[in-house]
Amino acid sequence: MKVTFVSNYINHHQIPFCDALYRRLGEDFTFIQTEPMEEERVKMGWGEALKGLPYVRLLYEEETLCRERINGCDLLLAGWMEKPELIYSRLESGKPALRISERIYREGQWKAISPRGLAAKYREHIRYRNKPVYLLCAGAYVASDFTLIHAYPGKMLRFGYFPEAKQPQQQAEKPKDGPVQLLWAGRLMELKHPEFALRLAADLKREGYDFRLKMIGGGALEGELLEQIRREGLSGVVEMTGFLPPGEVRRAMEESHIFLFTSNHLEGWGAVVNEAMNSRCAVVASEEAGAVPYLIRHGENGMIYQKDRYEEFYRAARYLAGQEKDRERMGQKACETILTEWNADTAAARCLQLYEGWRNGEILLPEQGPLSRAPLIRP
Repeated sequence: MKVTFVSNYINHHQIPFCDALYRRLGEDFTFIQTEPMEEERVKMGWGEALKGLPYVRLLYEEETLCRERINGCDLLLAGWMEKPELIYSRLESGKPALRISERIYREGQWKAISPRGLAAKYREHIRYRNKPVYLLCAGAYVASDFTLIHAYPGKMLRFGYFPEAKQPQQQAEKPKDGPVQLLWAGRLMELKHPEFALRLAADLKREGYDFRLKMIGGGALEGELLEQIRREGLSGVVEMTGFLPPGEVRRAMEESHIFLFTSNHLEGWGAVVNEAMNSRCAVVASEEAGAVPYLIRHGENGMIYQKDRYEEFYRAARYLAGQEKDRERMGQKACETILTEWNADTAAARCLQLYEGWRNGEILLPEQGPLSRAPLIRP
């Protein structure tokens, strides 16, 4: 079986999934990168992702070879790309394809009524509704967006991003004594609401909790957040590190008890949630981010708060800060969720199983996890 995955560029969140396909298929698997990586991502360490990967081909350097692998493959996986017409003839071929998409109307579903937008969506998605083209929904609200334009009827499946999944024995030990360790990681920008973490730190400090908060990342809000730390007198309990390489971010997760994920509806997925869960953190997460409804079961393997409601966020984080047994239980369950279901090996195997089912005339989908049917969840 020849499988080709086409997307704008590869990153460290996709590599485990691609590695899993390569282990199964060898040279019959190809990842085609359609454009150079953005400079901001390179500075964050994502550029290292390309080095030493035998299955990566660059469209802008080997166009003829890449087009041959797209049109000649048995199963096509296609993520976001600047020029989707690259894959149109392959989608018309009658051979199966898996489109991978985050939300298309994350800034508002009212945009679905735009005639110009609908014409573009018809060319890229709607016209394949009767072809064996499936939508892998990289986020819990994706199915709602595509339902509005009547694309992929009965063919929308759960999916996401699959960072490296590590066994507990491969991870650093969490501190047994001392302050509760809280972690926030991401770009310091409005959609990620880093100010929630600092507001939480101020409230926990006033209530006398013994904790430390580490914030990893950089961005436009850095100066404002540093001023908030100074104003609230938080320098003794809050550390801002700036950007760190992915490996150091993972180690910080492994050494933390609680992970704070405060992104709003503009966060398509949020792979740090996978990583924090795998790192045995008790995650407190906003329901608005795409990963959260798929990965977290409230009170079992993490805690979910509604939209931008700080008080809900605060109550959940404060509860976990004061309840060691519950945060350990949720952290262990979170790790099990990643290791047993939401991981690259499971996702890769199920993609290949879908192709085999199509070839044999009977597609059997799992009940839960990657490639199960995507429920219609309204944003």
